[in-house]
Amino acid sequence: MAAFIVRMGPVLMLWLAVCVSGSWAVDRGNFKTCDQSTFCKRQRALKPGQSPYRALLETLELTNTKLTLQLINDNNKVRLLLELYRLQGNMTRVKINELKPLKPRFEVPDVLINDPPTEPLSLLSQDENGMVLSLGADSQRLIVSAKPFRLDIMEGREVLLSLNSRGLLAFEHLRIRKDTSLYQIKTKVNSMWENIKWVFSSLADPEGAEKKEETDAASEQTEGEEATKEDEKVEDGMWEETFKSHTDSKPNGPTSISLDFSLPGVEHVYGIPEHADTLKLKTTDGGEPYRLYNLDVFQYELFNPMALYGAIPVMLSHSPQRTMGLFWLNAAETWVDISSNTAGKTVFGQMLDYVQGSSETPQTDVRWISESGIIDVFIMLGPTPTDVFAQYASLTGTQAFPPLAALAYHQCRWNYNDQEDVAAVDQGFDQHDIPYDFIWLDIEHADGKRYFTWDPHKFPQPKEMLQGLEDKRRKMVAIVDPHIKVDNSYKIHSEIRSRGFYIKNKDGGDYEGWCWPGNSGYPDFTNPEMRAWWASMFAYDQYEGSRENLYTWNDMNEPSVFNGPEVTMHKDAVHGNWEHRDLHNIYGLYVQMATAEGLIQRSGGVERPFVLTRAFFAGSQRYGAVWTGDNAAEWDHLKITIPMCLSLGLVGVSFCGADVGGFFKSPSPELLVRWYQTGAYQPFFRAHAHLDTPRREPWLFGPENTALIREAVRQRYALLPYWYQLFYHAHRTGQPVMRALWVEYPQDTATFSMDDQFLLGRDLLVHPVTEEGARGVTAYLPGNGEVWFDVHTFQKHNGGQNLYIPVTMSSIPVFQRGGSIIPRKVRVRRSSSCMEHDPYTLYVALSPKRFAQGELYIDDGHTFSYEKQKEFIYRRLAFANNTLSSRNLAPGSQFTTLSWIEKIVILGASKPSKVTLKMPDGKESQLEFDFDASMSVLTLRKPGVNAGVDWTVVLQ
Repeated sequence: MAAFIVRMGPVLMLWLAVCVSGSWAVDRGNFKTCDQSTFCKRQRALKPGQSPYRALLETLELTNTKLTLQLINDNNKVRLLLELYRLQGNMTRVKINELKPLKPRFEVPDVLINDPPTEPLSLLSQDENGMVLSLGADSQRLIVSAKPFRLDIMEGREVLLSLNSRGLLAFEHLRIRKDTSLYQIKTKVNSMWENIKWVFSSLADPEGAEKKEETDAASEQTEGEEATKEDEKVEDGMWEETFKSHTDSKPNGPTSISLDFSLPGVEHVYGIPEHADTLKLKTTDGGEPYRLYNLDVFQYELFNPMALYGAIPVMLSHSPQRTMGLFWLNAAETWVDISSNTAGKTVFGQMLDYVQGSSETPQTDVRWISESGIIDVFIMLGPTPTDVFAQYASLTGTQAFPPLAALAYHQCRWNYNDQEDVAAVDQGFDQHDIPYDFIWLDIEHADGKRYFTWDPHKFPQPKEMLQGLEDKRRKMVAIVDPHIKVDNSYKIHSEIRSRGFYIKNKDGGDYEGWCWPGNSGYPDFTNPEMRAWWASMFAYDQYEGSRENLYTWNDMNEPSVFNGPEVTMHKDAVHGNWEHRDLHNIYGLYVQMATAEGLIQRSGGVERPFVLTRAFFAGSQRYGAVWTGDNAAEWDHLKITIPMCLSLGLVGVSFCGADVGGFFKSPSPELLVRWYQTGAYQPFFRAHAHLDTPRREPWLFGPENTALIREAVRQRYALLPYWYQLFYHAHRTGQPVMRALWVEYPQDTATFSMDDQFLLGRDLLVHPVTEEGARGVTAYLPGNGEVWFDVHTFQKHNGGQNLYIPVTMSSIPVFQRGGSIIPRKVRVRRSSSCMEHDPYTLYVALSPKRFAQGELYIDDGHTFSYEKQKEFIYRRLAFANNTLSSRNLAPGSQFTTLSWIEKIVILGASKPSKVTLKMPDGKESQLEFDFDASMSVLTLRKPGVNAGVDWTVVLQ
């Protein structure tokens, strides 16, 4: 949320009025450009091809686990330490830090799930110009060039990636400010120490000391003059920076870092969310770089590189030959520049190059710039998209496996007024026969926005309210934000203050800022003791009124500070030994981490949590879901949900969604219906709306639109078995649930820039209708020789074509891939829990190109028993040679289900003479069937077999 609020102090109300006056749109003036972020401006002013860094090859040390090598900046003689690791799984890690920093520089903790296992490097050759090392796999070589320093990773004769090939490595070393008494003392101490050393050396060897004195004096004069010149280049913003009315004190001075990477043969790069932009990242030459800095942005604009709520510094490159990834492990403010030698060329120009036999190889150059910390980059060498997903998952973990109910429909609003309002909305869903699983409460549910409490007048009996939902097998989510009202009578505030758990300001006092409750403190979630205490507050005896069916939403955790610079925290605030500038982008991850742990602990480690977060970082996928923030009820905002969630899926976060209907403004009935139809096929499916918008429960737009929304939601519920299976697979492997087409068709260049349609897993292709007044859409069906079946009409279409599809308001273009088997539950009830024991219908789509196969995953839907006790069912479904079978994929698991196979629908089939069901004990029975010759659809009725056992169906 980022708009109005009642019962706030006059200062905050004035601030909010300024923010929202005139129009409901972001005020760009509240957020920095690169030129206004002085370290970005400084770094971006560096010109390519002038690198001062040289590798000191004589300092090389090579062990079984790593290579270390010193680099020297020939301009100021400051030395850096390069550490290089070959990691298991075809990855390379490069770390660069100061060799002898004045004090430690921040290195990001808690993101990597373990210390990545290494493999030995071997030195193949070395001379005065550089060295060659073996990376082991597939003739991969690492070439280290000495002057200027450069790294190249090669496979055979092909350069896969170059590091510092443009010479934009820059490392602003820690230094003492010259106009301070500390600098003067340090200078005198150094001088005294040098004199003492000279006295002792002259006593031992008078002639040698004299010669050494002359040599050292000349050397020190040269190096000292150069270093002094470098250090005396004091520019605006190096030691203090002002933006609008806020001053950043920068006690450590300039500390920024930069490094460039070149990707030969690459024209398409993706990732680095969160930005409201196209899936394929654009070049930034002549414009703003992409910014990664978690911010509370009021109704963000589309198609620009401005920072939003989350930051994942991971970029994927893709060409028909290879997919690779770069993971820049840095939690400070970061800017990313992208340039390409094919940028700006027209299609005709590219064709002309081809006809004329142009020898120019496409190349994309990427430059990362961060304000502080060290360079710590993981180069994921693929070579396939699946490999890159697995490589990144091995570093930061996989998507948390959510409770099944969390994949169903969520109903939210800022705010449902009181318990009676909640009951009325809940009853409305039943009256209109629309299923839902979660109803949400925003900030107004708490007592004066004191989180972990309930408004005693509006929600006097929260346990009874939650029990009423539980009786219908439904659940609730309540918001718990990380800004704490400064009120000595408020238990949460008093305990955090007494334990010293608040973030400090630069002067050592508790940092305070304005947020929804008014004057607020901000818990230091980087402190593990603070996180443990926060987790303990979710216990049922601490969080009064809570029950097992209450889950949590963490909003405003960028952190949002209404009266702070760029609506966030001052960078010189202090977390223990570190400044906020060092770790800003990881704060939101820590909030979600502590909350998820609290929900797990309250159940004694039995129940899986569900936590939604707005701010996120690399690794946030381990703790729950994210959404795309404060969008608007506009058609372009509906369209942008697709590339935004696809981008997140590419970098590990599968559980993504957007506010259905748009948070701000009021959607037309057409837009609302189309948004429900789109959201029903995106991973996190929640409707949400701003406090000042008219109510928009699904039945408030007339019976015709209610029916259309009901059908979209029911389609979601019917597909829950498939969604659950996809999330189980994502949890095990790191593969995204919602996928860009190129992920499954990596050599089909037609898919590389597509972001108006997507795949769910491998087997469902969705092209939502996102244009106002649309009478048709053109979907691209990939795969030459493949077939796709319309899931609504069962009509078969060939792959490798653009298909025009006439649409009406009821249309949701969805296609099932030939060669797949998808389970559904077609008996839709009031909630997913009510469908737990319902039977399955299997949809088998045949293909002339391959055997049909699919999976069926079943567990209890909400506990960790699948993991701890191996209590689950995981089965392979396969159709080959006119035989459909179900076989166990997890022999060591154990679980029983009451669900059975009710129906089997085979698309693209021929009519059999008879159909026989065979069981492992030798029993056989004939199945009834219907055959639609016009559509080649065979329907087998009531096989009646349990979904958890082996069985075979033979068509004759």
